[in-house]
Amino acid sequence: QVQLVESGGGLVQAGGSLRLSCAASGSIFAINAMGWYRQAPGKQRELVAAITSGGRANYADSVKGRFTISRENVKNTVSLQMNNLKPEDTAVYYCNADPITMSGRYLEVWGQGTLVTVSS
Repeated sequence: QVQLVESGGGLVQAGGSLRLSCAASGSIFAINAMGWYRQAPGKQRELVAAITSGGRANYADSVKGRFTISRENVKNTVSLQMNNLKPEDTAVYYCNADPITMSGRYLEVWGQGTLVTVSS
C-alpha cells in the first residue's frame, strides 16, 4: 500500500512562483520515477516533469527554463519549483510514482491533485 500526499498549490499572479511537494509513503521497496502531471479544463492530462532515481529529469517544452523538478530518494519526495508562472499553467497538478512494494508488487500511484491557478 503506497500513498502520495501533495501540497503547495494555490492562487498566484502571472510572473509569480509556487513550489509543489509530494511525499510517498507506505510499503515501498523502490521507486524508479516520480513526476508531475497536470490537467487543464478541456485538455488531456499531460506530463509536466519527471525524474528518475538516478536524477535524470525530463520537462515539457512549455515549462523548460521556468520549472525545476527535484527529488530526495531517501525521503521518497519530489518537488516542483515553478517560476514565472503564466495563466496557461493553470491546472490541477498530480504527483505520480511507480513504486515497487516490499512484497514485490509493481504499482502506479497518483496523488489526489492540487489546484494551481495563475491569474492575469
